[in-house]
Formats: sequence, structure tokens, C-alpha cells
Amino acid sequence: MKDNVITDDTRIKASIKTIKYALDNNASVIILSHLGKVKEESDKIKNNLYPVSIRLSELLNTKVIFQETTRSDELTNIASNLKPKEVLLIQNTRYEDVPNKLESSCDLELAKYWASLGDIFINDAYGTLHRAHASNVGISKFLPNGIGFLVQDEITKIDSIVNDNSHPYIVIMGGAKVSDKIKIIENLITKCDKLLIGGGMAYTFLKSQGYNIGTSLCDEDSITFCKDILNKYSNKIVLPVDSITSKSIENASYEVKNIHNFDNDDIGLDIGPETIKLFFDNLKDAKRVIINGPMGMFENNNYANGTKEIYNFLINNNIKTLVGGGDSVSAVNKLSDPSKFYHISTGGGATLEYLEGKTLPGISAINDK
Repeated sequence: MKDNVITDDTRIKASIKTIKYALDNNASVIILSHLGKVKEESDKIKNNLYPVSIRLSELLNTKVIFQETTRSDELTNIASNLKPKEVLLIQNTRYEDVPNKLESSCDLELAKYWASLGDIFINDAYGTLHRAHASNVGISKFLPNGIGFLVQDEITKIDSIVNDNSHPYIVIMGGAKVSDKIKIIENLITKCDKLLIGGGMAYTFLKSQGYNIGTSLCDEDSITFCKDILNKYSNKIVLPVDSITSKSIENASYEVKNIHNFDNDDIGLDIGPETIKLFFDNLKDAKRVIINGPMGMFENNNYANGTKEIYNFLINNNIKTLVGGGDSVSAVNKLSDPSKFYHISTGGGATLEYLEGKTLPGISAINDK
């Protein structure tokens, strides 16, 4: 969402199957969802779910009743009078985080109220399975419960990639910060054959090896981690050998530079042509791939080529690929054909934690899995 306009409706579309199933079986459906972070009153304006109710109405081809409140007599009354095949969307559940974080702290009184509005709870919010919130873990304590088709599909597809025994098994990591990916790197590096690293996080790895990275993005707190893991798995980790650089992000001019030749004011903004070839060489025989994060600042067309080339190579070589949530979804939607990949996950944080080997609270709370 940007300025109260939906810029990507992937997650809304992903929920349609479960909602339609309930409607086709004469249920009345009450939908809870959150949007963004709501830490103060001013955050509510930009994270209002009303535009979602409009898009949901179009996708379901039926009127969606929108309730501006998250708790009220009016909401209770509307919910209790819903007829079969009617849909009610409740305002952003994170509105309850101001001022006391009742949603994100899994306040049971709040969860009990929401549970009182319905008869059965179905968790189809894959993107928040790693959160123990009142609207998922909390409600499940008070109602018969299960998972929806989206959650089922996500878990099945991810398990299929992770538990597949075919090799070579390649992991591609991009995005900005190494610190966000430390646990997943530690977990997957022991299982994969190669770990290809691009995006902003590559420059932290390069700096840990003594390269001058100019003013490129660097996660200083993670340099020791990078150095240690490179020493331990030098035969597995593949780093960029060249970059598309510029003197500033706003500057329209850019050039290709070998990683040995960075000036002090260079910013690395995408992987270069030699790195693309190097990555292709490591991917050419791959049987399965997990890719999480873009290879460069793909939002700017000048720095989107590395990500686009990698996506096209995976598609053209029919490599079983899991695209892991977050920015990766936006990048695929902009640069490639989402339908050509084995699976594109709708959850960034949830997928990362699942791939780290963690138990997801939203799943463990469900009785009928």
C-alpha cells in the first residue's frame, strides 16, 4: 500500500480460495487482517484496511461489509446479524496496538472478544504464522480451528523444496542486511551445495575479506559473522566479482567495476555481468533452488538487470525454485512471470523462520492441522 492505494494485491488474491470455499458452503465470513506497523495514532491513517475491502469486493464479486472499528457494540451487532454468504472485514487488527500493544502481545481478552464473533477459526494468514498475535494464536484458544488453503499450500510447497534430496541444491541470498539472514544462512549452509550472495548484503561479506566497497551498504555488526562463515564454508559461498556502481543513488550515470577496483565514493547497486555469468555457472545443473531477496536495487531499472537475469535463467532451465517472500515477491511481479516458478511465498518473515527450522506459533496453536 502506498498513499492508501494498493500497489500489489498478491496477498489478497492468495486468500480468495479459502474465503470462496467458506462462502460456497453457506458460511458467513468475518475476516481479520493487519497491515503495516501501527505504533502511534498517526500510523492508522496510512494503514487503514478500507481500500482492501474495495479490492476484496471486486475479487469476490460480492459486497464486503467494512467495519471501521476493531471492537465495539456496532461490530458485535453486525457480526451477529450476518447472513450466510455475507462477508465482513474488520479494521486493521494492529489498531489495537495503540496504546498497549494488545494485538501483538496476544492479549487474551481481545482474542476472546474476536472469538465471540464467530463459530470456527481458520488461520489462512501465512505471512503472520511466525507471530503470536491475538488475532491468530489468541483466537485459536477459544474456537474450534484449522488452517486455510493458502497456509496448507505454503507449508506443503516449502517442505517439498527443503526435504527434496535432489542435488545440486543452491541457495541464492540477496536483500539489504546480513543480520536479517544470519539464522537462515547458518541453517541452510549445512544443507545446500552452494550459497550465492548478491544484493546489498554482498558488500558486508566483501568488506569482511578486506575489499574496499566504497560507500556501499554495509552491516558493520555482521562483519565478524561474515568472516567466520566464509572461513568455515569457503568452498560453498560464492560472492560477486563485479558490480554496477554509481557515485550516488540519485545519479543517472553508472558503470561496471570489478570488486578490486572500487573508488572510495563508489556505491555497489547491482551484480555485474561477470557475476551473472559466475552465478549461471553455479546454477546450470541445479535441481532445486531457494532464492530470497533481490540481487540489486531492482526498484530502479538501472539496477534491476542482475535480478531479472537470474530469474530468467531459473525459468528457462526449468529449475524447481522457491521464491521466498518479502521484496522477492515485488521483484518477481515487476521483472518476471510469477506463474513460471514452482512456488512464490507470500510471507517474508514466516518463510525465513520456517527455513531456519523454527516452529511457527501460528501453526503450533492450530488443533486440526
